[in-house]
Amino acid sequence: MSKKQKWLLSIVIALLLALFAFTAAGPYMAINGIRKVIASGQYGELQRYVDFDRLRESVRPQIQEKIVGGLLQRMGAGAASRAVSRVTNMISEPAIDAMVSPVGIATLLYGSVLAKQVTGQQDADGKVRATDPLKEAKTRFESPSLFTATVESNEGKPVVFEFSRKGLSWKLTGIRLPE
Repeated sequence: MSKKQKWLLSIVIALLLALFAFTAAGPYMAINGIRKVIASGQYGELQRYVDFDRLRESVRPQIQEKIVGGLLQRMGAGAASRAVSRVTNMISEPAIDAMVSPVGIATLLYGSVLAKQVTGQQDADGKVRATDPLKEAKTRFESPSLFTATVESNEGKPVVFEFSRKGLSWKLTGIRLPE
């Protein structure tokens, strides 16, 4: 192998390693991007890091299942399924639209600081500090194009944030709500 071929091979390998490193760092860059956008209060910029359509499709059946379960528990198993379906859609659609919006995502991730601002609660030094639920998340790659960050809800149940890769970019595309 000539010296020129060795250099060319080295360059190709270095480029492939850089591409792999960039792809592996992608979900962490998306999480950091979400943090920065929310901290700056420019929620409209979340679309760079969140695929709202896919996120809505991920959350919709989970919310509807919870509503149906609650209605059937209150109304009994013999309740007309058609009526339950209509009521579920009436209740779930506004909830899903509110949750899967830039402000909804910001509230979901940093709701405690928003609540403190509304109620006037402050830390000992007089500042309202944001809590970052994704900071302590357990992260892992489930596949080359699916990355998850798992945090505990207030009840201690897991909430899983799913990030999917499209090309070289990563976006939040799903949330697995606790049972």
